[in-house]
Amino acid sequence: MGRWVKPEVYPLMAAMTFVSSLCLFQLTRNMFLNPDVRINKSHRTTAVLENADEAQKYSQHGLRRFLSRRPPEIMPTINTFFSGIKRDE
Repeated sequence: MGRWVKPEVYPLMAAMTFVSSLCLFQLTRNMFLNPDVRINKSHRTTAVLENADEAQKYSQHGLRRFLSRRPPEIMPTINTFFSGIKRDE
C-alpha cells in the first residue's frame, strides 16, 4: 500500500472522497425522500401519485427555506462597502 499511497496523492484522495460522499448522499436522499421515485410495488402500480404535500416538503427543505429569506448576495459586506449604500441591520 505504501508504494501506491504517496503524500502528493492525499489531496486527490480527499477530493474524491468528498465528491463520492456527496453523490452517495444525493442518491440516498432521492431514493428515500423523492416523491417521484417509486420503490414499493404498490406505488409503482399507480400511474400518478396524489402526493402534493410530500412533494412540497421535499422541494422546500430547510436549507432552501433559510436561503429564501436571505438577500441574494455572495459577499454583502463588500457589496455595501463599494456601493456606498448604508443598510440598517
